[in-house]
Amino acid sequence: MVAKNGEILCVAINSFIENVNTLVNKTIKDTLLTVKQYETARIEYDAYRTDLEELNRGPLGPHSLPKIEESKLLFQTYKEKYEQLRNDVIIKLKFLEENKVKVLRSQLILFHNAIYAYSTGNQTQLEEILAQFHIKVKPGEKATPWFDEY
Repeated sequence: MVAKNGEILCVAINSFIENVNTLVNKTIKDTLLTVKQYETARIEYDAYRTDLEELNRGPLGPHSLPKIEESKLLFQTYKEKYEQLRNDVIIKLKFLEENKVKVLRSQLILFHNAIYAYSTGNQTQLEEILAQFHIKVKPGEKATPWFDEY
């Protein structure tokens, strides 16, 4: 009975670790990547804005007009890229905050309840917890303890 409950607890702990890893290694990394792209776009946008301002302050002549037009096009392109990435960052940060709280709360409840059920020897409650969190234990399959991966 202890071994079976231990296997079920390992499944719950593995699920907990897998979901937290997904949050940390995928969701947060994706958000940070978008922030880095946003920072790069901001630098490019500022550079093209500065170039355009310098060309507009300089003397106007037949050679400067095509350069100004080209600079306006580049400025507009990078401005749009910058604004799009700014919107992406805002949305991703909002979703990350919502997801982070929801996932961590859910996973901590799973972890706490599974440990409690295991500690009290309540196999029925342990199985109910796995069902509540839609975690399936395949018959005959042994759960690999999370610490064996390290």
